[in-house]
Amino acid sequence: MGENSRVQKKPEVYPYKYDVTGDIGAIKSQYEVDPKGQEVTVRGEVKRVSKLEDGYFVRLSDEQGLELVVLTREELLQGKEYNLRGRLIRYEGKLALEDAIPVDEEGKSIGEVKEFYDKDPQFREVKLAGRLVSLRSMGKAIFGHIQDYSGKIQVYIKKDVLGDEKFSIFEETVDVGDILGVEGKLFRTKTGELTIEVQDFMLLAKCLHPLPEKWHGLKDVEVRYRQRYLDLISNPEARSIFILRSKIVSLLRRFLDERGFIEVETPILQPIASGANAKPFITYHNYLEQNLYLRIAPELYLKRLIVGGFNRVYELGKNFRNEGVDTTHNPEFTMVEFYCAYWDYKDLMKFTEELFTYILDNIVGSRAITYRGRELDFNPPFKVYRYFDLLKEKTGKDKDFFLRDVEGLRKLAIDLGIPKAEKLTHAKLIDKVFDVLVEDELWGPVFVVDFPKILSPLAKTHREDPDLVERFELFIAGKEIANAYTELNDPFEQRERFLEQLKEKEMGDEEAMQMDEDFVTALEYGMPPTAGEGIGIDRLVMILADVDSIREVILFPALRSK
Repeated sequence: MGENSRVQKKPEVYPYKYDVTGDIGAIKSQYEVDPKGQEVTVRGEVKRVSKLEDGYFVRLSDEQGLELVVLTREELLQGKEYNLRGRLIRYEGKLALEDAIPVDEEGKSIGEVKEFYDKDPQFREVKLAGRLVSLRSMGKAIFGHIQDYSGKIQVYIKKDVLGDEKFSIFEETVDVGDILGVEGKLFRTKTGELTIEVQDFMLLAKCLHPLPEKWHGLKDVEVRYRQRYLDLISNPEARSIFILRSKIVSLLRRFLDERGFIEVETPILQPIASGANAKPFITYHNYLEQNLYLRIAPELYLKRLIVGGFNRVYELGKNFRNEGVDTTHNPEFTMVEFYCAYWDYKDLMKFTEELFTYILDNIVGSRAITYRGRELDFNPPFKVYRYFDLLKEKTGKDKDFFLRDVEGLRKLAIDLGIPKAEKLTHAKLIDKVFDVLVEDELWGPVFVVDFPKILSPLAKTHREDPDLVERFELFIAGKEIANAYTELNDPFEQRERFLEQLKEKEMGDEEAMQMDEDFVTALEYGMPPTAGEGIGIDRLVMILADVDSIREVILFPALRSK
Protein backbone atom coordinates (compact mmCIF):
# COMPACT_ATOMS: atom_id res chain seq x y z
CA MET A 1 0.00 0.00 0.00
CA GLY A 2 3.00 2.34 0.24
CA GLU A 3 4.58 4.51 2.91
CA ASN A 4 1.80 7.12 2.89
CA SER A 5 -1.01 4.64 3.44
CA ARG A 6 -3.39 5.62 6.25
CA VAL A 7 -4.71 2.09 6.77
CA GLN A 8 -2.45 -0.79 7.76
CA LYS A 9 -4.94 -3.61 7.31
CA LYS A 10 -7.40 -4.52 4.58
CA PRO A 11 -10.81 -2.90 5.14
CA GLU A 12 -14.12 -4.76 5.23
CA VAL A 13 -15.43 -6.21 1.96
CA TYR A 14 -16.84 -3.40 -0.15
CA PRO A 15 -20.49 -3.58 -1.31
CA TYR A 16 -21.15 -4.69 -4.88
CA LYS A 17 -23.53 -1.86 -5.78
CA TYR A 18 -25.27 1.19 -4.39
CA ASP A 19 -28.42 2.60 -6.00
CA VAL A 20 -28.47 6.40 -6.12
CA THR A 21 -31.15 8.98 -6.91
CA GLY A 22 -28.85 10.59 -9.51
CA ASP A 23 -25.70 12.62 -9.98
CA ILE A 24 -25.06 15.28 -7.36
CA GLY A 25 -25.07 18.06 -9.95
CA ALA A 26 -28.35 16.89 -11.46
CA ILE A 27 -30.05 16.84 -8.04
CA LYS A 28 -28.70 20.28 -7.13
CA SER A 29 -29.75 21.80 -10.45
CA GLN A 30 -33.38 21.08 -9.59
CA TYR A 31 -33.19 23.45 -6.62
CA GLU A 32 -30.56 25.99 -7.63
CA VAL A 33 -30.95 28.58 -10.41
CA ASP A 34 -27.77 29.98 -11.97
CA PRO A 35 -27.88 33.75 -11.24
CA LYS A 36 -25.53 34.48 -14.18
CA GLY A 37 -24.12 37.61 -12.59
CA GLN A 38 -27.49 39.32 -12.19
CA GLU A 39 -27.09 42.76 -10.56
CA VAL A 40 -29.11 43.30 -7.39
CA THR A 41 -29.17 45.41 -4.22
CA VAL A 42 -29.54 43.54 -0.93
CA ARG A 43 -30.03 44.87 2.58
CA GLY A 44 -28.84 43.21 5.76
CA GLU A 45 -26.66 43.33 8.86
CA VAL A 46 -23.00 42.30 8.77
CA LYS A 47 -22.63 39.30 11.10
CA ARG A 48 -19.01 38.36 10.35
CA VAL A 49 -16.06 39.76 8.36
CA SER A 50 -13.02 37.73 7.27
CA LYS A 51 -9.99 39.11 5.40
CA LEU A 52 -9.12 37.61 2.01
CA GLU A 53 -6.06 38.25 -0.18
CA ASP A 54 -7.91 40.73 -2.38
CA GLY A 55 -10.80 41.85 -0.19
CA TYR A 56 -13.25 40.61 2.42
CA PHE A 57 -15.56 37.64 2.97
CA VAL A 58 -18.73 38.85 4.70
CA ARG A 59 -21.78 37.08 6.11
CA LEU A 60 -24.84 39.29 5.71
CA SER A 61 -27.96 38.46 7.76
CA ASP A 62 -31.56 39.63 7.66
CA GLU A 63 -34.24 39.83 10.33
CA GLN A 64 -35.34 36.24 9.68
CA GLY A 65 -31.84 34.91 10.32
CA LEU A 66 -31.18 34.07 6.66
CA GLU A 67 -27.60 34.68 5.56
CA LEU A 68 -25.93 35.67 2.28
CA VAL A 69 -22.24 35.44 1.44
CA VAL A 70 -20.80 38.76 0.28
CA LEU A 71 -17.46 39.21 -1.49
CA THR A 72 -16.28 42.81 -1.44
CA ARG A 73 -13.24 45.06 -1.49
CA GLU A 74 -14.97 47.49 0.88
CA GLU A 75 -14.16 47.32 4.60
CA LEU A 76 -17.59 46.80 6.20
CA LEU A 77 -18.25 47.11 9.92
CA GLN A 78 -19.55 44.13 11.88
CA GLY A 79 -22.99 44.77 13.38
CA LYS A 80 -23.85 47.57 10.95
CA GLU A 81 -26.69 47.45 8.42
CA TYR A 82 -25.96 48.10 4.73
CA ASN A 83 -27.61 48.21 1.36
CA LEU A 84 -25.10 46.42 -0.88
CA ARG A 85 -25.16 46.32 -4.67
CA GLY A 86 -23.30 43.62 -6.60
CA ARG A 87 -23.53 40.60 -8.94
CA LEU A 88 -25.11 37.33 -7.86
CA ILE A 89 -22.96 34.21 -8.31
CA ARG A 90 -22.51 30.75 -6.80
CA TYR A 91 -19.60 30.61 -4.37
CA GLU A 92 -18.67 27.20 -2.93
CA GLY A 93 -22.26 26.00 -3.29
CA LYS A 94 -23.88 29.11 -1.86
CA LEU A 95 -25.63 32.07 -3.45
CA ALA A 96 -23.27 35.03 -3.07
CA LEU A 97 -23.03 38.72 -3.87
CA GLU A 98 -19.77 39.51 -5.70
CA ASP A 99 -18.02 42.91 -6.08
CA ALA A 100 -20.46 44.38 -3.58
CA ILE A 101 -20.42 48.10 -2.76
CA PRO A 102 -22.56 50.12 -0.28
CA VAL A 103 -25.29 52.21 -1.95
CA ASP A 104 -28.05 54.55 -0.79
CA GLU A 105 -30.95 52.83 -2.59
CA GLU A 106 -33.14 50.50 -0.56
CA GLY A 107 -32.29 46.86 -1.17
CA LYS A 108 -34.29 43.65 -1.17
CA SER A 109 -34.27 41.33 1.80
CA ILE A 110 -32.08 38.23 1.60
CA GLY A 111 -35.23 36.11 1.67
CA GLU A 112 -36.65 37.95 -1.36
CA VAL A 113 -33.43 37.40 -3.33
CA LYS A 114 -33.09 33.74 -2.40
CA GLU A 115 -36.74 32.93 -3.08
CA PHE A 116 -36.06 32.74 -6.82
CA TYR A 117 -32.51 31.37 -6.90
CA ASP A 118 -32.58 28.95 -3.93
CA LYS A 119 -35.65 26.75 -4.18
CA ASP A 120 -36.98 24.92 -1.13
CA PRO A 121 -36.21 21.16 -1.41
CA GLN A 122 -38.96 20.49 1.17
CA PHE A 123 -37.02 17.68 2.85
CA ARG A 124 -37.05 15.51 -0.27
CA GLU A 125 -35.57 12.08 0.38
CA VAL A 126 -32.46 11.33 -1.70
CA LYS A 127 -29.76 8.69 -1.92
CA LEU A 128 -26.42 9.95 -3.23
CA ALA A 129 -22.81 8.81 -3.35
CA GLY A 130 -19.45 10.45 -3.82
CA ARG A 131 -16.00 11.03 -2.43
CA LEU A 132 -15.86 12.68 0.99
CA VAL A 133 -13.69 15.78 0.40
CA SER A 134 -14.18 17.64 3.68
CA LEU A 135 -15.09 16.77 7.25
CA ARG A 136 -15.44 18.76 10.45
CA SER A 137 -16.74 17.50 13.77
CA MET A 138 -18.82 19.64 16.13
CA GLY A 139 -19.35 17.16 18.96
CA LYS A 140 -22.77 15.63 18.41
CA ALA A 141 -22.87 16.71 14.77
CA ILE A 142 -20.52 16.36 11.80
CA PHE A 143 -20.50 18.43 8.60
CA GLY A 144 -18.81 17.33 5.39
CA HIS A 145 -19.03 17.40 1.60
CA ILE A 146 -19.29 14.52 -0.85
CA GLN A 147 -18.28 15.08 -4.47
CA ASP A 148 -18.72 13.42 -7.83
CA TYR A 149 -17.78 14.61 -11.33
CA SER A 150 -20.83 16.89 -11.51
CA GLY A 151 -20.38 18.78 -8.24
CA LYS A 152 -20.41 18.49 -4.48
CA ILE A 153 -23.05 18.70 -1.75
CA GLN A 154 -22.92 19.18 2.00
CA VAL A 155 -23.81 16.31 4.33
CA TYR A 156 -24.97 16.78 7.91
CA ILE A 157 -24.52 13.81 10.25
CA LYS A 158 -26.40 14.37 13.49
CA LYS A 159 -26.10 11.97 16.41
CA ASP A 160 -29.74 12.06 17.46
CA VAL A 161 -30.84 11.39 13.85
CA LEU A 162 -28.33 8.69 12.93
CA GLY A 163 -28.31 7.03 16.36
CA ASP A 164 -25.48 6.50 18.83
CA GLU A 165 -24.12 3.27 17.31
CA LYS A 166 -23.99 4.38 13.69
CA PHE A 167 -22.65 7.81 14.67
CA SER A 168 -19.77 6.11 16.53
CA ILE A 169 -19.09 3.84 13.54
CA PHE A 170 -18.95 6.91 11.29
CA GLU A 171 -16.49 8.68 13.60
CA GLU A 172 -14.26 5.60 13.85
CA THR A 173 -14.23 4.40 10.23
CA VAL A 174 -14.87 7.29 7.83
CA ASP A 175 -12.07 9.61 6.67
CA VAL A 176 -11.69 12.34 4.09
CA GLY A 177 -11.12 10.68 0.72
CA ASP A 178 -13.43 7.71 1.31
CA ILE A 179 -16.22 6.91 -1.16
CA LEU A 180 -19.42 7.29 0.81
CA GLY A 181 -23.08 6.52 0.12
CA VAL A 182 -25.62 8.55 2.08
CA GLU A 183 -29.38 8.71 2.23
CA GLY A 184 -31.47 11.32 3.94
CA LYS A 185 -33.50 14.50 3.51
CA LEU A 186 -32.58 17.65 1.57
CA PHE A 187 -32.82 20.98 3.37
CA ARG A 188 -31.10 24.37 3.37
CA THR A 189 -28.89 25.78 6.10
CA LYS A 190 -29.25 29.40 7.22
CA THR A 191 -26.51 30.35 4.73
CA GLY A 192 -28.59 28.76 1.98
CA GLU A 193 -26.38 25.76 1.30
CA LEU A 194 -28.22 22.70 0.01
CA THR A 195 -27.54 19.92 2.53
CA ILE A 196 -28.43 16.28 3.17
CA GLU A 197 -29.49 15.42 6.71
CA VAL A 198 -28.05 11.90 6.77
CA GLN A 199 -30.31 9.15 8.10
CA ASP A 200 -28.09 6.28 6.94
CA PHE A 201 -24.70 5.84 5.28
CA MET A 202 -22.53 3.12 3.73
CA LEU A 203 -18.75 3.06 3.26
CA LEU A 204 -18.36 2.08 -0.42
CA ALA A 205 -14.55 2.23 -0.75
CA LYS A 206 -11.73 3.26 1.56
CA CYS A 207 -9.15 5.84 0.50
CA LEU A 208 -5.80 4.49 1.73
CA HIS A 209 -3.74 7.63 1.05
CA PRO A 210 -4.16 11.24 2.16
CA LEU A 211 -5.67 13.56 -0.43
CA PRO A 212 -3.82 16.70 -1.56
CA GLU A 213 -4.03 19.62 0.85
CA LYS A 214 -7.58 20.91 1.03
CA TRP A 215 -7.37 24.64 0.42
CA HIS A 216 -4.67 24.89 -2.21
CA GLY A 217 -5.49 21.79 -4.25
CA LEU A 218 -2.98 19.83 -6.28
CA LYS A 219 -0.51 22.24 -7.93
CA ASP A 220 2.43 20.01 -8.90
CA VAL A 221 1.95 19.63 -12.67
CA GLU A 222 4.10 16.50 -12.77
CA VAL A 223 1.80 14.78 -10.26
CA ARG A 224 -1.30 16.21 -11.93
CA TYR A 225 -0.43 14.66 -15.30
CA ARG A 226 0.98 11.37 -13.99
CA GLN A 227 -1.82 10.81 -11.47
CA ARG A 228 -4.72 12.45 -13.27
CA TYR A 229 -7.18 10.84 -10.86
CA LEU A 230 -5.74 13.02 -8.07
CA ASP A 231 -6.02 16.09 -10.30
CA LEU A 232 -9.68 15.33 -10.99
CA ILE A 233 -10.41 14.72 -7.30
CA SER A 234 -8.68 17.90 -6.14
CA ASN A 235 -9.19 20.48 -8.88
CA PRO A 236 -12.70 21.36 -10.10
CA GLU A 237 -11.07 23.35 -12.93
CA ALA A 238 -9.56 20.12 -14.31
CA ARG A 239 -12.92 18.36 -14.16
CA SER A 240 -14.60 21.25 -15.96
CA ILE A 241 -12.06 21.10 -18.82
CA PHE A 242 -12.82 17.47 -19.57
CA ILE A 243 -16.57 17.97 -19.26
CA LEU A 244 -16.15 20.85 -21.74
CA ARG A 245 -14.17 18.56 -24.04
CA SER A 246 -16.95 15.99 -24.01
CA LYS A 247 -19.53 18.65 -24.90
CA ILE A 248 -17.41 19.93 -27.80
CA VAL A 249 -17.03 16.44 -29.26
CA SER A 250 -20.77 15.80 -28.94
CA LEU A 251 -21.56 19.11 -30.67
CA LEU A 252 -19.14 18.37 -33.51
CA ARG A 253 -20.82 15.05 -34.15
CA ARG A 254 -24.29 16.59 -33.97
CA PHE A 255 -23.32 19.40 -36.37
CA LEU A 256 -21.97 16.97 -38.97
CA ASP A 257 -24.76 14.40 -38.53
CA GLU A 258 -27.44 17.06 -39.01
CA ARG A 259 -25.82 18.09 -42.30
CA GLY A 260 -25.88 14.68 -43.86
CA PHE A 261 -22.39 13.40 -42.98
CA ILE A 262 -22.03 9.79 -41.88
CA GLU A 263 -19.48 8.74 -39.28
CA VAL A 264 -17.13 5.94 -40.34
CA GLU A 265 -14.14 4.08 -38.99
CA THR A 266 -10.91 3.50 -40.91
CA PRO A 267 -7.83 1.43 -39.95
CA ILE A 268 -5.48 2.64 -37.23
CA LEU A 269 -2.94 -0.03 -38.19
CA GLN A 270 -2.02 0.77 -41.79
CA PRO A 271 0.40 -0.90 -44.22
CA ILE A 272 1.54 2.49 -45.62
CA ALA A 273 2.27 5.67 -43.65
CA SER A 274 0.62 8.35 -45.73
CA GLY A 275 -2.05 11.04 -45.66
CA ALA A 276 0.09 13.67 -43.92
CA ASN A 277 3.69 14.79 -43.60
CA ALA A 278 4.76 13.17 -40.34
CA LYS A 279 7.12 10.54 -38.95
CA PRO A 280 5.12 7.39 -38.08
CA PHE A 281 5.26 4.82 -35.30
CA ILE A 282 6.15 1.37 -36.63
CA THR A 283 5.05 -2.03 -35.31
CA TYR A 284 5.22 -5.61 -36.59
CA HIS A 285 2.31 -7.99 -37.11
CA ASN A 286 3.39 -11.58 -36.48
CA TYR A 287 0.65 -13.33 -38.44
CA LEU A 288 0.82 -11.03 -41.48
CA GLU A 289 4.62 -11.02 -41.24
CA GLN A 290 4.88 -7.35 -42.13
CA ASN A 291 5.49 -3.92 -40.68
CA LEU A 292 2.43 -1.81 -39.93
CA TYR A 293 2.18 1.85 -39.02
CA LEU A 294 -0.02 3.61 -36.51
CA ARG A 295 -1.99 5.97 -38.71
CA ILE A 296 -0.76 9.52 -39.07
CA ALA A 297 -4.07 10.48 -40.74
CA PRO A 298 -7.24 8.76 -42.01
CA GLU A 299 -7.32 10.92 -45.15
CA LEU A 300 -6.58 8.42 -47.91
CA TYR A 301 -9.10 5.90 -46.56
CA LEU A 302 -11.82 8.53 -46.24
CA LYS A 303 -11.26 9.60 -49.83
CA ARG A 304 -11.55 5.96 -50.92
CA LEU A 305 -15.06 6.12 -49.43
CA ILE A 306 -15.83 9.19 -51.55
CA VAL A 307 -14.78 7.14 -54.57
CA GLY A 308 -17.10 4.38 -53.33
CA GLY A 309 -20.10 6.72 -53.35
CA PHE A 310 -20.35 8.02 -49.77
CA ASN A 311 -20.57 11.72 -50.57
CA ARG A 312 -20.23 13.05 -47.01
CA VAL A 313 -18.10 11.18 -44.48
CA TYR A 314 -16.25 11.97 -41.28
CA GLU A 315 -14.13 10.23 -38.68
CA LEU A 316 -13.37 11.43 -35.18
CA GLY A 317 -10.48 9.58 -33.59
CA LYS A 318 -6.83 9.26 -32.69
CA ASN A 319 -3.84 9.91 -34.92
CA PHE A 320 -0.24 9.08 -34.00
CA ARG A 321 2.92 10.94 -34.97
CA ASN A 322 6.41 10.10 -33.77
CA GLU A 323 7.53 13.67 -33.21
CA GLY A 324 8.45 16.09 -30.45
CA VAL A 325 6.33 16.90 -27.42
CA ASP A 326 5.60 20.52 -26.52
CA THR A 327 2.71 22.75 -25.47
CA THR A 328 0.80 22.10 -28.72
CA HIS A 329 2.01 18.59 -29.69
CA ASN A 330 1.38 15.15 -28.20
CA PRO A 331 2.39 11.87 -29.92
CA GLU A 332 -1.24 10.75 -29.97
CA PHE A 333 -3.91 13.35 -30.56
CA THR A 334 -7.55 13.57 -31.55
CA MET A 335 -8.81 14.95 -34.86
CA VAL A 336 -12.03 15.08 -36.80
CA GLU A 337 -11.64 14.76 -40.57
CA PHE A 338 -14.59 15.27 -42.90
CA TYR A 339 -14.97 15.15 -46.69
CA CYS A 340 -17.73 16.40 -48.94
CA ALA A 341 -18.11 15.57 -52.62
CA TYR A 342 -18.80 18.43 -55.05
CA TRP A 343 -17.39 21.09 -52.69
CA ASP A 344 -14.17 23.11 -52.94
CA TYR A 345 -12.10 24.84 -50.26
CA LYS A 346 -14.18 28.01 -50.44
CA ASP A 347 -17.27 26.01 -49.46
CA LEU A 348 -15.29 24.58 -46.55
CA MET A 349 -14.34 28.06 -45.33
CA LYS A 350 -18.01 29.02 -45.00
CA PHE A 351 -18.78 25.63 -43.45
CA THR A 352 -15.96 26.09 -40.91
CA GLU A 353 -17.32 29.49 -39.89
CA GLU A 354 -20.74 27.90 -39.38
CA LEU A 355 -19.21 25.06 -37.35
CA PHE A 356 -17.27 27.34 -35.01
CA THR A 357 -20.16 29.73 -34.44
CA TYR A 358 -22.40 26.71 -33.74
CA ILE A 359 -19.98 25.47 -31.09
CA LEU A 360 -19.54 28.91 -29.53
CA ASP A 361 -23.28 29.57 -29.47
CA ASN A 362 -23.96 26.26 -27.71
CA ILE A 363 -20.96 26.14 -25.36
CA VAL A 364 -20.37 29.77 -24.43
CA GLY A 365 -23.51 31.57 -25.50
CA SER A 366 -21.34 34.25 -27.11
CA ARG A 367 -19.14 34.47 -30.20
CA ALA A 368 -16.57 36.65 -28.46
CA ILE A 369 -14.33 34.96 -25.89
CA THR A 370 -11.12 35.76 -24.04
CA TYR A 371 -8.03 33.59 -24.46
CA ARG A 372 -4.96 34.29 -22.33
CA GLY A 373 -6.26 37.80 -21.64
CA ARG A 374 -6.91 38.73 -25.30
CA GLU A 375 -10.20 38.77 -27.17
CA LEU A 376 -11.12 36.35 -29.94
CA ASP A 377 -14.14 37.27 -32.05
CA PHE A 378 -15.74 34.37 -33.94
CA ASN A 379 -18.41 36.41 -35.69
CA PRO A 380 -18.18 35.64 -39.44
CA PRO A 381 -16.62 36.41 -41.78
CA PHE A 382 -13.19 35.40 -40.47
CA LYS A 383 -10.20 37.32 -41.82
CA VAL A 384 -8.45 35.83 -44.88
CA TYR A 385 -4.76 36.24 -45.82
CA ARG A 386 -2.78 34.70 -48.68
CA TYR A 387 0.25 32.63 -47.66
CA PHE A 388 2.87 34.47 -49.68
CA ASP A 389 1.39 37.91 -48.90
CA LEU A 390 2.12 37.26 -45.22
CA LEU A 391 5.70 36.19 -45.98
CA LYS A 392 6.25 39.25 -48.18
CA GLU A 393 4.96 41.51 -45.42
CA LYS A 394 7.60 40.04 -43.08
CA THR A 395 10.55 39.74 -45.46
CA GLY A 396 9.89 42.04 -48.40
CA LYS A 397 10.44 39.04 -50.69
CA ASP A 398 7.87 37.76 -53.17
CA LYS A 399 6.69 34.28 -54.08
CA ASP A 400 9.44 33.72 -56.63
CA PHE A 401 12.16 34.15 -53.99
CA PHE A 402 10.68 31.38 -51.85
CA LEU A 403 9.97 29.03 -54.76
CA ARG A 404 13.01 29.68 -56.98
CA ASP A 405 15.92 30.90 -54.83
CA VAL A 406 16.61 27.90 -52.60
CA GLU A 407 20.04 29.08 -51.45
CA GLY A 408 18.74 32.56 -50.65
CA LEU A 409 15.93 30.94 -48.67
CA ARG A 410 18.41 28.71 -46.85
CA LYS A 411 20.50 31.77 -45.87
CA LEU A 412 17.34 33.46 -44.55
CA ALA A 413 16.53 30.37 -42.50
CA ILE A 414 20.07 30.29 -41.07
CA ASP A 415 19.84 33.99 -40.19
CA LEU A 416 16.55 33.28 -38.39
CA GLY A 417 18.26 30.60 -36.29
CA ILE A 418 16.19 27.72 -37.64
CA PRO A 419 17.80 24.45 -36.44
CA LYS A 420 19.56 22.32 -39.08
CA ALA A 421 18.69 24.83 -41.82
CA GLU A 422 21.77 23.70 -43.79
CA LYS A 423 20.23 20.24 -44.33
CA LEU A 424 16.52 20.99 -44.69
CA THR A 425 14.75 20.29 -47.98
CA HIS A 426 13.25 23.14 -49.99
CA ALA A 427 9.74 22.38 -48.75
CA LYS A 428 10.87 22.23 -45.11
CA LEU A 429 12.71 25.55 -45.44
CA ILE A 430 9.56 27.33 -46.60
CA ASP A 431 7.48 25.70 -43.87
CA LYS A 432 9.92 26.53 -41.06
CA VAL A 433 10.39 30.15 -42.16
CA PHE A 434 6.61 30.63 -42.18
CA ASP A 435 6.36 29.07 -38.71
CA VAL A 436 9.01 31.39 -37.28
CA LEU A 437 7.97 34.65 -38.94
CA VAL A 438 4.20 34.44 -39.20
CA GLU A 439 2.32 31.84 -37.13
CA ASP A 440 2.58 33.34 -33.64
CA GLU A 441 1.07 36.64 -34.85
CA LEU A 442 -2.01 35.05 -36.42
CA TRP A 443 -4.36 35.76 -33.52
CA GLY A 444 -7.49 35.23 -35.53
CA PRO A 445 -9.56 33.42 -36.13
CA VAL A 446 -7.94 33.84 -39.52
CA PHE A 447 -7.79 31.74 -42.70
CA VAL A 448 -4.40 31.53 -44.39
CA VAL A 449 -5.08 30.48 -47.99
CA ASP A 450 -3.34 29.40 -51.21
CA PHE A 451 -0.33 27.43 -50.01
CA PRO A 452 2.66 26.50 -52.15
CA LYS A 453 2.16 23.24 -54.04
CA ILE A 454 5.50 21.97 -52.77
CA LEU A 455 3.98 21.78 -49.25
CA SER A 456 0.71 20.13 -50.25
CA PRO A 457 1.03 16.76 -52.02
CA LEU A 458 -2.67 15.85 -51.71
CA ALA A 459 -4.24 19.21 -52.61
CA LYS A 460 -5.58 20.28 -56.00
CA THR A 461 -3.54 22.76 -58.06
CA HIS A 462 -4.88 26.30 -57.75
CA ARG A 463 -7.16 27.21 -60.64
CA GLU A 464 -5.36 30.58 -61.09
CA ASP A 465 -1.72 29.81 -60.22
CA PRO A 466 0.10 26.53 -60.96
CA ASP A 467 2.64 27.17 -58.17
CA LEU A 468 -0.11 27.05 -55.54
CA VAL A 469 -2.84 24.74 -54.29
CA GLU A 470 -6.36 25.46 -53.08
CA ARG A 471 -5.68 25.00 -49.39
CA PHE A 472 -6.32 26.88 -46.18
CA GLU A 473 -5.28 26.58 -42.58
CA LEU A 474 -7.33 28.13 -39.78
CA PHE A 475 -5.23 29.84 -37.11
CA ILE A 476 -6.53 30.86 -33.71
CA ALA A 477 -4.27 32.47 -31.09
CA GLY A 478 -1.16 31.58 -33.08
CA LYS A 479 -2.12 27.90 -33.29
CA GLU A 480 -3.06 25.92 -36.39
CA ILE A 481 -6.50 24.52 -35.58
CA ALA A 482 -7.69 23.27 -38.97
CA ASN A 483 -6.20 22.26 -42.32
CA ALA A 484 -8.31 21.91 -45.46
CA TYR A 485 -8.13 21.83 -49.24
CA THR A 486 -9.80 21.11 -52.50
CA GLU A 487 -8.73 17.49 -52.97
CA LEU A 488 -6.46 16.38 -55.79
CA ASN A 489 -8.50 13.87 -57.83
CA ASP A 490 -6.28 13.48 -60.91
CA PRO A 491 -4.57 10.05 -60.55
CA PHE A 492 -1.71 10.98 -62.91
CA GLU A 493 -0.84 14.14 -61.01
CA GLN A 494 -1.26 12.35 -57.66
CA ARG A 495 1.27 9.70 -58.72
CA GLU A 496 3.75 12.45 -59.66
CA ARG A 497 3.22 14.15 -56.29
CA PHE A 498 3.91 10.87 -54.46
CA LEU A 499 7.10 10.39 -56.49
CA GLU A 500 8.20 13.91 -55.47
CA GLN A 501 7.56 12.93 -51.85
CA LEU A 502 9.82 9.88 -52.27
CA LYS A 503 12.58 12.19 -53.49
CA GLU A 504 12.08 14.37 -50.40
CA LYS A 505 12.40 11.25 -48.23
CA GLU A 506 15.63 10.27 -50.01
CA MET A 507 16.96 13.77 -49.25
CA GLY A 508 16.43 13.16 -45.53
CA ASP A 509 12.88 14.32 -44.86
CA GLU A 510 11.56 11.64 -42.48
CA GLU A 511 8.08 13.17 -42.60
CA ALA A 512 7.62 12.87 -46.39
CA MET A 513 4.78 10.60 -47.51
CA GLN A 514 5.11 7.11 -48.91
CA MET A 515 3.69 6.01 -52.26
CA ASP A 516 0.19 4.53 -51.95
CA GLU A 517 -0.47 2.62 -55.18
CA ASP A 518 -3.91 1.43 -54.12
CA PHE A 519 -5.04 5.00 -53.45
CA VAL A 520 -3.88 6.02 -56.92
CA THR A 521 -5.82 3.04 -58.33
CA ALA A 522 -8.90 4.24 -56.42
CA LEU A 523 -8.55 7.66 -58.06
CA GLU A 524 -8.34 5.94 -61.44
CA TYR A 525 -11.91 4.74 -60.87
CA GLY A 526 -12.90 8.39 -60.51
CA MET A 527 -13.29 10.61 -57.45
CA PRO A 528 -15.73 13.51 -57.83
CA PRO A 529 -14.62 17.06 -57.03
CA THR A 530 -14.18 16.96 -53.26
CA ALA A 531 -13.10 19.15 -50.36
CA GLY A 532 -11.78 17.82 -47.04
CA GLU A 533 -10.77 19.24 -43.69
CA GLY A 534 -9.15 18.15 -40.45
CA ILE A 535 -9.65 19.93 -37.12
CA GLY A 536 -7.49 19.31 -34.06
CA ILE A 537 -9.80 18.61 -31.15
CA ASP A 538 -7.11 19.05 -28.47
CA ARG A 539 -6.13 22.52 -29.66
CA LEU A 540 -9.76 23.55 -30.07
CA VAL A 541 -10.43 22.57 -26.46
CA MET A 542 -7.33 24.54 -25.39
CA ILE A 543 -8.84 27.69 -26.91
CA LEU A 544 -12.29 27.28 -25.35
CA ALA A 545 -10.88 26.19 -21.97
CA ASP A 546 -8.38 29.11 -21.97
CA VAL A 547 -5.30 26.96 -21.25
CA ASP A 548 -1.90 27.16 -22.93
CA SER A 549 -0.71 23.53 -22.72
CA ILE A 550 -2.10 20.55 -24.62
CA ARG A 551 -1.43 18.42 -21.53
CA GLU A 552 -4.24 20.27 -19.74
CA VAL A 553 -6.83 18.93 -22.21
CA ILE A 554 -5.58 15.34 -22.65
CA LEU A 555 -6.52 13.09 -19.75
CA PHE A 556 -3.35 11.01 -19.94
CA PRO A 557 -0.67 12.90 -21.92
CA ALA A 558 2.60 11.32 -23.01
CA LEU A 559 5.33 11.71 -20.35
CA ARG A 560 8.88 10.48 -19.95
CA SER A 561 9.24 7.45 -17.71
CA LYS A 562 10.46 8.28 -14.25
